[in-house]
Amino acid sequence: MTAPRCKIAFIGTHGVGKTTLCFELAAVLKRHAVHVDVVKEVARLSPLPINRQTSLDAQTWILTTQVAEEIRSASGHDAVVCDRSVLDNYAYMVLACGRQRWLEPLVYRWMKTYAMLFRVPIAGAAPADGVRDTDELFMRSIDQLVATLLQQRRIPHETLPAQRREEWSARVGERVLRSPELARLF
Repeated sequence: MTAPRCKIAFIGTHGVGKTTLCFELAAVLKRHAVHVDVVKEVARLSPLPINRQTSLDAQTWILTTQVAEEIRSASGHDAVVCDRSVLDNYAYMVLACGRQRWLEPLVYRWMKTYAMLFRVPIAGAAPADGVRDTDELFMRSIDQLVATLLQQRRIPHETLPAQRREEWSARVGERVLRSPELARLF
């Protein structure tokens, strides 16, 4: 498996600020001369329905495209910042279609490729953007499922404090810059 020296993912439901954090972290890393790339949320590219209208085929496409994009990005960068992880994508699949035990070995093996995971909690309503589903129950269901999957597999991660959204970017930047994975790049 090709892996960058430092791969970081923001995890959680949609509409919570993961994309903003990705670009803010990438800017911090660039200021420290780290050759970094951002893997954007691939669900927006899906040729099949997403959100509550999704299917097993759609979620399989999203999950495998996420893996492919991470491989592509890692092949040419020292650090990769991901706007999701395969676990997030799997959570959407489980909610829509139930557990897919045939896929779990890939999901949980791939989770080990992330040096750091930051769980972004719900800290307000999702803005309507024409793509994301703003239904609060749907968002909370995904959020809870992500938390459950992390706990069941004892996947190391840091949950950002919901009450301190204004501190997220600084907290993440500081944590990443102090990480041993990033220290090896200098």
